[in-house]
Amino acid sequence: MASTADFKNGMCLEFNNDIYTIVEFQHVKPGKGAAFVRTKLKGLTSGKVLDKTFNSGEKVTTARVEKRPHQYLYADDMGLHFMDTETFEQVRIDEKLIERANLMKEGQMVDVLVHAETETPLTVELPPFVELMITYTEPGIKGDTATNALKPATVETGATVMVPLFVEQDIMIKVDTRDGSYSERVK
Repeated sequence: MASTADFKNGMCLEFNNDIYTIVEFQHVKPGKGAAFVRTKLKGLTSGKVLDKTFNSGEKVTTARVEKRPHQYLYADDMGLHFMDTETFEQVRIDEKLIERANLMKEGQMVDVLVHAETETPLTVELPPFVELMITYTEPGIKGDTATNALKPATVETGATVMVPLFVEQDIMIKVDTRDGSYSERVK
């Protein structure tokens, strides 16, 4: 059990017969009335996001969730397949439960969130940045703009990333997995 004073971003709660993670929270103390905590919760099994307001000091049940290192193997019509790097067992996770799954390439190391009591995989956390090769992009025309302009580029995983005009085809770039944006060229 935890109180609303213990809330942190990324904390996992058991709520409405599901496991939710706190995306963001805000403690509100109005001039009149009791304080409360406004939260945005994301369901780990369903992927849906909901807004919930808790009274200040309210007790909530925390979920024991473990991060385990896994290697991404392949994708098929059943979902995405991962291998535990310690036990070498394979798990399948539905693609809709993984944020930015199109930025993963085969052989990449990721963290799989596993519910500790039921041993069920919940979701996958990608590393903050991934290095990907650009397979196709239109050539940039110099002097085409006054400010920093972006153009679409297709990377080796099939995802489309907006990149600056000077980035060409067959160049390795670093992509931020939190928002899917271009970060820098890899030297």
